[in-house]
Amino acid sequence: MKVDVLLGLQWGDEGKGKIVDVLTPKYDIIARFQGGPNAGHTLEFEGVKHVLHTIPSGIFHEGVINLIGNGVVIDPVIFREELRKLEPFNIDIRSRLVISKKAHLILPTHRLLDAASEAAKGKNKIGSTLKGIGPTYMDKTGRNGLRVGDIFSPNFREKYDALVDKHRQMLDRYDGFEYDLSELEPNWMEALESIRALEAVDSEHYLNNAMLNGKKVLAEGAQGTMLDIDFGTYPFVTSSNTVTAGTCTGLGIAPNRIGNVIGIFKAYCTRVGSGPFPTELEDETGEAIRKEGHEFGATTGRPRRCGWIDLPALKYAIMINGVTELSMMKADVLSIFKEINVCTHYIINGEKYDYFPYDVNDVEVTPVYESLPGWNQDLTQLSDFEDSPEELKAYVTYLEQKLQVPIKVVSVGPDRKQTLHNKALA
Repeated sequence: MKVDVLLGLQWGDEGKGKIVDVLTPKYDIIARFQGGPNAGHTLEFEGVKHVLHTIPSGIFHEGVINLIGNGVVIDPVIFREELRKLEPFNIDIRSRLVISKKAHLILPTHRLLDAASEAAKGKNKIGSTLKGIGPTYMDKTGRNGLRVGDIFSPNFREKYDALVDKHRQMLDRYDGFEYDLSELEPNWMEALESIRALEAVDSEHYLNNAMLNGKKVLAEGAQGTMLDIDFGTYPFVTSSNTVTAGTCTGLGIAPNRIGNVIGIFKAYCTRVGSGPFPTELEDETGEAIRKEGHEFGATTGRPRRCGWIDLPALKYAIMINGVTELSMMKADVLSIFKEINVCTHYIINGEKYDYFPYDVNDVEVTPVYESLPGWNQDLTQLSDFEDSPEELKAYVTYLEQKLQVPIKVVSVGPDRKQTLHNKALA
């Protein structure tokens, strides 16, 4: 068996949680491979909206194991709150959720360091969610971090205190930054019990043995390709590898065990926080997309920046990830337009680019658009792609020709039922 991968191709918020939820019945294990509580995966069904931050999006399906991989960073306080929000739904968490012993822990001082660092940047802020993600990954690569397996160790407190002492010294360098760790630490220590109560596993062995036994695995990515630490719009990126390669390091899966790669993208573009956004619409059209699409961050609540779809960036993301099939989200949001623009090229310093270049941060990027007819009608009641307006079908065909990858799923609303499968490509 091979591991299929599902990930975002834009700047996050593409709708990965919904598609994981839709696809989960086909799999035995759903595994998160990177990121942390900066993720906000939204699922909606039976009239209820759920937002998951650390827990994989297959948690609502009985008989499916959800694994938090070694590439994920976990804040015990946020994790405990996630578990509490699932309590009304009578989910047997212990039978469905396992955690890698090698996953790193976000300490209260990591969050303090995140806040201090972001405040010190002033106008050069990168738009951090202030969840302590960056400092935790820095400790991981600096070989100082605390891992889930450490909380079962008799000298855990000694390891914890040593790392906190290091963090205190770092915080002392930020003039004027005040904090009170005594207000944060007791709650964090108590929240560790929510992790201790679950099965901690050697996830690389767990997953590889599962595959040897014929189990089907779907790896769930967080954030999006354009936020990847190596291939995104650096430095306005996250602290992990959000691309397919991150599956290998984040779960212990060999490269030759990767199967299908499902790329998720919106029918337009959004971005939260700072950083370049070539097709951003800072006008009434952008505001109309934001309003119609309810474009506010699931984790931060911040309004998302909105713009037309960006094909150079999408083609780049497809190349980096080895995408084999696509899912297009939020087609229903564009129903308000009689005409839809698609960015096909950039103009930078008088030169035309049909690919994503090294630097779009410090140069003026002018998008070149092609216009297509909009469908200008409600899609949310559709149950079959064949019943879609011809303009929507034409938009899908146009994108497939430009991207050279089949679009197998078109989402026309937030509910899992509002998912159209392109049967011609099934």
